[in-house]
Amino acid sequence: MCESRSRGFTLIELMVVVAVVAVIAAFAVPAYNDYVTRSKITEATSGLSELRLRAEKFFADNRTYAGFSTAVGSSKYFAFSCPTQTATAFTCRAEGRAGAGMGGFRYEIDQDNTRSSTFTGVSGWNNSSTCWVSKKGETC
Repeated sequence: MCESRSRGFTLIELMVVVAVVAVIAAFAVPAYNDYVTRSKITEATSGLSELRLRAEKFFADNRTYAGFSTAVGSSKYFAFSCPTQTATAFTCRAEGRAGAGMGGFRYEIDQDNTRSSTFTGVSGWNNSSTCWVSKKGETC
């Protein structure tokens, strides 16, 4: 007698595999997106730290904050500016670029090293007037 043996996978086995992959993806994709956003924030914090050091060096040489260079190297995710530059104070800002997925993110620093984070239209992120928030749900 000739025995025939079927080779391959049944439809149920394939559906179980698809369901397992879907469940794993449901957890992995949002976690990965949060990780990517957090990595982009480092551009803002490092750029603002650079601007603060530049302002303090300028103040040590000139006894004023007015006039220090606000140019930051290549910035892909944030636009940098220092809207306040007086003899005794400065405020520098990193504003997220909407086209780079960082719209609504704003980080600031001033002459007293006071750091702030403001999020407009970004759910899950907490504003802070005392630190740079770098994670969704984080508080200072």
